[in-house]
Amino acid sequence: MAYDFDLFVIGAGSGGVRAARFAAGFGAKVAVAESRYLGGTCVNVGCVPKKLLVYGAHFADDFEQASGFGWSLEDAQFDWGQLIANKNREIERLNGIYRNLLLNSGVTLLEGHARLTGAHEVEVDGQRYSAEHILIATGGWPQIPDIPGKELAISSNEAFYLKDLPKRVLVVGGGYIAVEFAGIFQGLGAKTSLLYRGDLFLRGFDGAVREHLKDELEKRGMDLQFNTEIRSIEKQADGSLKATLNDGRELIADCVFYATGRRPMLDNLGLENTGVELDSRGFIRVDELFQTTDPWILAIGDVIGRVQLTPVALAEGMAVVRRLFKPEQYRKVDYQNIPTAVFSQPPIGTVGLSEEQAREQGYEVSIFESRFRPMKLTLTECQERTLMKLVVDAKTDRVLGCHMVGPEAGEIIQGLGIALKAGATKQQFDETIGVHPTAAEEFVTMRTSVR
Repeated sequence: MAYDFDLFVIGAGSGGVRAARFAAGFGAKVAVAESRYLGGTCVNVGCVPKKLLVYGAHFADDFEQASGFGWSLEDAQFDWGQLIANKNREIERLNGIYRNLLLNSGVTLLEGHARLTGAHEVEVDGQRYSAEHILIATGGWPQIPDIPGKELAISSNEAFYLKDLPKRVLVVGGGYIAVEFAGIFQGLGAKTSLLYRGDLFLRGFDGAVREHLKDELEKRGMDLQFNTEIRSIEKQADGSLKATLNDGRELIADCVFYATGRRPMLDNLGLENTGVELDSRGFIRVDELFQTTDPWILAIGDVIGRVQLTPVALAEGMAVVRRLFKPEQYRKVDYQNIPTAVFSQPPIGTVGLSEEQAREQGYEVSIFESRFRPMKLTLTECQERTLMKLVVDAKTDRVLGCHMVGPEAGEIIQGLGIALKAGATKQQFDETIGVHPTAAEEFVTMRTSVR
């Protein structure tokens, strides 16, 4: 049978665009449908604008610390509207880049909602198209718990477009998005409380990292409330919001921000017209080749619920199109030792196993830790401390995990990710000459195991 396209991609986020561009480069006839915005979550309401806001929030610290280096800064003022306008302009620029990347690759771009009408057929705005392969890359969407007053709360989607910076913010959640936005709001001047239903945020991260970040956030004056949930939200006569907690307490805020998980974006996708099945969590079920239970339909990225990170979606998209259109270049996606950063304040960088994961997997481990005040802060009053940690297999000397909380953690961990991917040992770390004076050199100068 002759198809209109060799590959039809639903969703022009990072993974979908990468797959479409390279498939077209490999000689396939490709279409992409997108009904919202080019670049997906990451470019529009995710990692890119969030990082811009994180940069903005850091200036409060920089101004405070400047006097230690002889600078006198009087009457610094912050304009939320200016930051958001500049952010919007940058996102519009990136949208244009994504459009050009697709069009210049020879991809057919259809800006409308795509709905599956069969294993090889997609409908966009009333027009039907056939394709040998269909790739679902529709991403995820934030969800707010079904509590009374939920419509008064916002998610990360709305946070990037707030008209004004709220004076008082309740951030609800214990994942990296909650921690990052709590730091953004507080750094920009809002009185911020972080509420989490568990004992300690960032479940799954190394225990020392979680505890260290908690201590540093408390030093900064952030109100951390664990084992706490909001039962209801009510709007007050003055426009403020009253949040009633599980223990009966009431908190007043101008904004209640939820970062309590994301669901796969499957709305009106037409899966019922196909053989595609969902897993027990509601994500699209795929095999190791990213084939759904309808083998002509594939899925990648947040919609399959594996590792929900932009670079992972890119790798998954490449794996799909190489297998289909350039099999001599195909290689599986390796989900081990994926470097990760949390742009909290201070930030986290991590790669490999946490101490807890290593022990659970049966490793006998040696732990190396260093805590120190960064050199940049020695001329200031700031008492923030950096944590660096190595988890080492005591039997083979292989480094199983690297963890950091401190300035430029993400930048430093990226390089260490290569070392772990290559199977580096602690001896090789020790034999590497450090760059002095830097914080990064601490990773190659830790000589004594702490336990």
